[in-house]
Amino acid sequence: MAGAVLLAVLGAPLAASACAVLCPWRRAVGWLGVAATVVVLAGGVVLAARVVHGPAVTALGGALRVDALGAVMIVVVALVGTLACIASVRYLDGEVGAGHCSRRHAALYGALVQVFLAAMLLAVSAANLAMTWVAIEATTIATTFLVGHRGTRRAVEASWKYVAICSVGIATAFLGTVLVDLAALHAGHGPHASANLDWTALVAESPRLDPGVMRLAFALVVLGYETKVGLAPMHSWLPDAHSQAPAPVSALMSGVLLAVAFYAVLRFKAVADGALGPGFSRALLVAVGLLSLAVAASLLVAQRDYKRMLAYSSIEHMGLVALGAAAGTPLAIAAVLLHIVGHGLTKAVLFLGSGEILATEKTSEIGQVRALLARRPGVGGLMGVGLFALLGLPPFSLFVSELGMIRAEVDVGLGWAAGIALALMAVVFAALTSHGRQMLLGPLAAGERPTRTPRIVVVPLATALVACALLGVVAWPLAPLLESAAKTVAR
Repeated sequence: MAGAVLLAVLGAPLAASACAVLCPWRRAVGWLGVAATVVVLAGGVVLAARVVHGPAVTALGGALRVDALGAVMIVVVALVGTLACIASVRYLDGEVGAGHCSRRHAALYGALVQVFLAAMLLAVSAANLAMTWVAIEATTIATTFLVGHRGTRRAVEASWKYVAICSVGIATAFLGTVLVDLAALHAGHGPHASANLDWTALVAESPRLDPGVMRLAFALVVLGYETKVGLAPMHSWLPDAHSQAPAPVSALMSGVLLAVAFYAVLRFKAVADGALGPGFSRALLVAVGLLSLAVAASLLVAQRDYKRMLAYSSIEHMGLVALGAAAGTPLAIAAVLLHIVGHGLTKAVLFLGSGEILATEKTSEIGQVRALLARRPGVGGLMGVGLFALLGLPPFSLFVSELGMIRAEVDVGLGWAAGIALALMAVVFAALTSHGRQMLLGPLAAGERPTRTPRIVVVPLATALVACALLGVVAWPLAPLLESAAKTVAR
């Protein structure tokens, strides 16, 4: 029964993708996507309840396997996917800047979004590292066309930059994957692990893996997958792609694609720590985490485009996640996963809100958008509360997760790194607060009246922010799942 649920989770987006190609109505294409993500969410909840205190769920003869970590990621993909697909209904119907979107382009957009979701779900459900790599590569192919969907010169340039940089990164990750396979093949009992490239078998076999090969393999894996995560120094595609992609696509890319790529790093980290101990992976992740925070802080200060501002904020938060993973304890990994959930929901709200602002204001320049709270109280309020959540202020879950990661870092002797991170976060806080103040505050112009934001925008995004606040106040129902997920990769 649980295996059938897993197949339904993977099959729903693929079915919606096929229907999108055949459906003659643009609006219906969007609602098909919403239905598919609701099915995925329901299935993810069922799988999470099954694996939280029990064995992993398998399907297709063991080719697919979902443990607690995979269940967390499925739920996050489904939550952000639902928000993005609801927003896509208006995008495809021409209400938010897609008036040029023909029936053919609507079908292509709807199909690619669902393929994108299916690829991410496969990446976190695959039982072996080779299938995970294939699925993450598939996300690159789907999102390349989605980034350039508007067809403008800047969008096409961003899509080419994205595919070029990410292809180099994913090729580097492939080389690291081959080296892990080589290390397993030459281990004392490696042929079985090597033949299947099974995550569980590799973790069990990890103490026998060649340390020299594993050092090089893990370094290549981190360098390769960090390209998709958006960590420095492989981050340069991210602000261009996020600023040019349609708002629902930006929400998916920032909210979950980065996290799915980091999921692969976590899986490899469990193997590397078994072979090398935690020291090597810790040093590597601390380096890329602090570098990412420094890059994000420096670029946010002078940022003038609010979509690029949100993209650079994603680099900051992925840097925090890398630092949390560097600590490597169960508390740290649980906090990392909570941060992934909170960041996914919050960043989806902000990118979808920015899409509404772009559609009404016709500009993405921070300096040309003013008095949103007075002029457009619906979207202005969502953006204001979303920025509060993004800045890690209580009661939102990002406050709890950042506190948990800092505590874990201090516990393992990384207090110095936590101190540097806090200083850089203060710079980010000041920059985002300044930019947000420029956009949100100010009076109405003479004779101007407030504009109402449609309920189809306000209700889902407000619900996501309420969920973030609740997760910061009450541990249930995610705490047992996060604790169980942390144990799968923590040492």
